[in-house]
Amino acid sequence: MNTSTLVQKVWSFCHTLRDDGVGYGDYLEQLTYLLFLKLAHEYAQEPYNRDTHIPKGYGWVSLTSKVGEPLEAHYLATLHKLSNEPGMLGAIFFKAQNKIQDPAKLSRLVQLIDAESWISLDADTKGDLYEGLLQKNAEDTKSGAGQYFTPRVLIDAIVACIRPEPMKTIADPACGTGGFFLGAYNWLTRPGAKLDKRQKEFLRDKTFHGNEIVPSTRRMCLMNLFLHNIGELDGEPSVERSDALISEPKLKVDYVLANPPFGKKSSMTITNEEGEEDKALTYERQDFWETTSNKQLNFLQHIVSMLKADGKAAVVLPDNVLFEGGAGEKIRRKLLENCDVHTVLRLPTGIFYAQGVKANVVFFDAKPKNGQIHTKGMWLYDLRTNKHFTLKARTLKLDDLQDFITCYNPENRHERTATDRFKFFSYEELMARDKASLDIFWLKDESLDNLDDLPPPDVLQQEIIEHLEAALLAFREVSLSLPRSEIID
Repeated sequence: MNTSTLVQKVWSFCHTLRDDGVGYGDYLEQLTYLLFLKLAHEYAQEPYNRDTHIPKGYGWVSLTSKVGEPLEAHYLATLHKLSNEPGMLGAIFFKAQNKIQDPAKLSRLVQLIDAESWISLDADTKGDLYEGLLQKNAEDTKSGAGQYFTPRVLIDAIVACIRPEPMKTIADPACGTGGFFLGAYNWLTRPGAKLDKRQKEFLRDKTFHGNEIVPSTRRMCLMNLFLHNIGELDGEPSVERSDALISEPKLKVDYVLANPPFGKKSSMTITNEEGEEDKALTYERQDFWETTSNKQLNFLQHIVSMLKADGKAAVVLPDNVLFEGGAGEKIRRKLLENCDVHTVLRLPTGIFYAQGVKANVVFFDAKPKNGQIHTKGMWLYDLRTNKHFTLKARTLKLDDLQDFITCYNPENRHERTATDRFKFFSYEELMARDKASLDIFWLKDESLDNLDDLPPPDVLQQEIIEHLEAALLAFREVSLSLPRSEIID
């Protein structure tokens, strides 16, 4: 059975459950629990004979031997029991709940999973299956799951530019369902990349380090990685269930690939001065340059602190990080001084599930602290002006990013050629700009001159919606930041 057929088979049962109020995300969670138990059962058999550490009486066979209300009762007991286990087991089943209230439908789902020999499927098939389900879940805009989903073609393009090497560590402080990890994994295991036994073990057990604060998303991330042969049944999870911003990183890494959460305001403010803010609402980060409640600026500072002296980063950041004044300006200046900020990819609209997002990919390298200014100049590629994409009618494809990859010149990024869309700006030019803004554009918007060249109606409609939603989001952020008395006045 090919991947698309298997995805359709597993996913089709969700439509039956939706009549009972079980959403896509809840269904995917139940699949994760049951699929993990089935795989553990298969690994415990010949010829593997692995100790999966699943307590006696709570494994897969204990579910397949029951139907009706006894199955439902035992499933609940199993979820509760496994949620208290250490390691990967406890991470997968953390706060697990049964969302399938009809015992007959739970039994059907168990039978559906039991009918397949999952261990006989190769990692690509199992991984593609789960990625396909995550994609479908992200497309369900009502669930809000798309906020954790970075377009996979964008990830592939970023990884093709960074070119991570074997035996190096890769981190994502807000890893969602693990898209950047899998992009890097696919690059490291691409056809022609020959890894020896030591490199393969490092890739499986020590390469990836993540944080994800949402338990259900972390669960899906761990399962996604596990199905791609990253991590072990009886090992420790590679993704921590914690807020990455709370403390200085425990580990310095070689690469950071990340798309931190969208949204400007945070319920917490990062401070680098003791007592500056109410301690109940602040993180004390002496390693940060500036105090701010802007999540992206805090993640940017945190990512800098995560990198080794020669580490490399590629981070998806919204436009406001490039032009905002106050703390934003101070952080940009510090970033340009302390790191080599060498490339910015200006992304088109209409490619993220979160509507109205205008974002960029900022590429920078960490440098030793020696008092020198490390950014000599920055290249900017404009993939936004006169480009029109939507999530359905005109989706972003890797071909659309190929020219950027060529211009980036991964083999030697120090040898580049300017084009209409790819321009170089010296450090002096950047510093001379108002607030050291990196929000630079030079291409003429052709739609402003020629109404005949307007995009198709569906694309134009989507762009209007995105502009309105972006304006509404900005208005909400402003109103939230104002004292209540000012809003009333």
